[in-house]
Amino acid sequence: MMRARHWPANSLVPTNLPSQLIVYCLLNINFSSNFVQVISIFLSMTAQKLIFIVDDDPFINTLVVKRFTTEGYHVEAFENGEDCLKALNRKPDLIILDYFFVSNNVELMNGMEIFDRIKDVQPDTPVIMLSSQDKGEIVLELARKGIDDYVIKDNNLIDNLNVAITDHFKRK
Repeated sequence: MMRARHWPANSLVPTNLPSQLIVYCLLNINFSSNFVQVISIFLSMTAQKLIFIVDDDPFINTLVVKRFTTEGYHVEAFENGEDCLKALNRKPDLIILDYFFVSNNVELMNGMEIFDRIKDVQPDTPVIMLSSQDKGEIVLELARKGIDDYVIKDNNLIDNLNVAITDHFKRK
């Protein structure tokens, strides 16, 4: 719940007010069945999507979480692929996965290994791979394995990621 400035100070406003308002109208006003179908489709399209960001760089995780949360997505960050794998039962709509993970004292799987495990457990879960690697052979191998997109970590990371995410959900 959040407080809205245009509501009385002691009034709590649900964060999903537009959805609740539509549901209220559907239940209390006599609409044609075509209108109800259109609203149902709209609600399913605007339902908050769950995105996992998996990167060992806390700056990248924070940047992605803050940016795409403001875009209306529910974004959860993981510092390694192993933690992401443990959370797959939450059925994310999209996973943004780093290619290379570094740890001082623990051996971690790389993004390719995590990708393979994700596809073993949930083959329909789309994955966008992030990396500062721009080597063609790596991108080609990932494409052969079936990644949905590949975004290079550069100065345009967030803009390019936004295009990849938007394009992915438009195709769905």
